[in-house]
Amino acid sequence: MKKFIGTTLTGTIASLHLGNNGDLSKAQCLSLYAEIDGFDGDKHNGPSRKAWAGEWEPKGTVRRNERQWSAVSIEELAHITEQLELTEPLRAETLGANLCIEGVAELSLLPKGTKLVFPSGAVLTVEEYNPPCTAMGERIAAAYATRSQKPLTGQSWLRPSAGRRGLVGVVDVPGKIRAGDAVEVRVFTAPVIRLL
Repeated sequence: MKKFIGTTLTGTIASLHLGNNGDLSKAQCLSLYAEIDGFDGDKHNGPSRKAWAGEWEPKGTVRRNERQWSAVSIEELAHITEQLELTEPLRAETLGANLCIEGVAELSLLPKGTKLVFPSGAVLTVEEYNPPCTAMGERIAAAYATRSQKPLTGQSWLRPSAGRRGLVGVVDVPGKIRAGDAVEVRVFTAPVIRLL
């Protein structure tokens, strides 16, 4: 990803998804309105969330919500599909992603602070990489089959999705995002600070 630092990339919104289901799955939609708290009606909407086990804070601690949205790329989904030898393409909505972007092959490697800018003026800011987990792997195992008919497990997808699971972030500027929109990806570059 070093080759992208300080550059601007361009992608396209392949699909959008929204949902408030217990299993994190989402339904495809034609547009979403990004509000300061996230996407209205989405499970991850809100200014705060509760910490889960394994975070710095004790489980259940109310903390800032840095996961108002999630995104994956078509290219990364295709890689995971091929590595797992799935009989059908892995879908963004299965992974609980709000945005599926085409044309940014290494989306998951974009650094914190990167801006996703849309034609409406909406701006989303990347907070962090979204690591794969076994619980998500179990949902994939229940929904997909392999070409070899070898059974999938919750662990099966961890290695193929490492570094390709997608991103999470916050809404910086509200606005409408539509399927088919171009997205300008302004890759964050840390300023050079010279001390006297």
